[in-house]
Amino acid sequence: MKQNKYDDPKFFSAYEQMPRSVKGLEAAGEWHVLQALMPCLKNKRVLDLGCGFGWHCRYAREEQASSVVGVDLSEKMLQKARGKTDDSLISYMKMPIEDIDFPDASFDVVISSLALHYIKSFAAICQKVHACLAPGGRFLFSVEHPIFTCLSTQDWFYDEKGNRLHWPVDDYQAEGVRETTFLTENVIKYHRTISTYINDLIEAGFTIKAVKEPLPSDEMLKANPEMEDEARRPMFLIISAEKRELFRQFS
Repeated sequence: MKQNKYDDPKFFSAYEQMPRSVKGLEAAGEWHVLQALMPCLKNKRVLDLGCGFGWHCRYAREEQASSVVGVDLSEKMLQKARGKTDDSLISYMKMPIEDIDFPDASFDVVISSLALHYIKSFAAICQKVHACLAPGGRFLFSVEHPIFTCLSTQDWFYDEKGNRLHWPVDDYQAEGVRETTFLTENVIKYHRTISTYINDLIEAGFTIKAVKEPLPSDEMLKANPEMEDEARRPMFLIISAEKRELFRQFS
């Protein structure tokens, strides 16, 4: 059974109160970078893996996507998404990301926001996304940065007064399970290196278009001065990749 912390009442209650859950995309520190990397969505068929409350699905339709499918394992997340959505061209499906099995070339754009670090095999997802994308289609996703995920503690080192000294990096090359605390205890994430993310994409048949390690926007830093420490280590990794055209795949 795939991990489904979001249907745990205690976890979901805490998640509902996060700024990005209440205010949406504009409260997400990485959104301004992810948005800038979005391809033109007009008349595109879009798939959102780990759609959560459906913020990115609704954004895609605002950008005139022809259809949007949101996939999530959590019934509580999907209930929220459906409650916030009044659009017959957006459909939501309850299933693990690992189990997607869409016909070849079903989508023009596949997006995923902060979900794929919960997936054991990124290589397998790359293969599935590659298959369901049309040639020239775009795969755009964000994950927790490997510098952030390498240690299970996922926290700063502090001095005796509680000041943040530095962000510890250790066991970076030891890919695999990390049992950590995010909102509640016993949350399973999967650590992998930046090179694994990139090489798995290349081996699946993608061309890397952009790699970003975003900082919060100037507006967000001004409104939340406590976020200045985000400049001391990357928290997010965003990658944009394109499915190679057929004639280039065999060249």
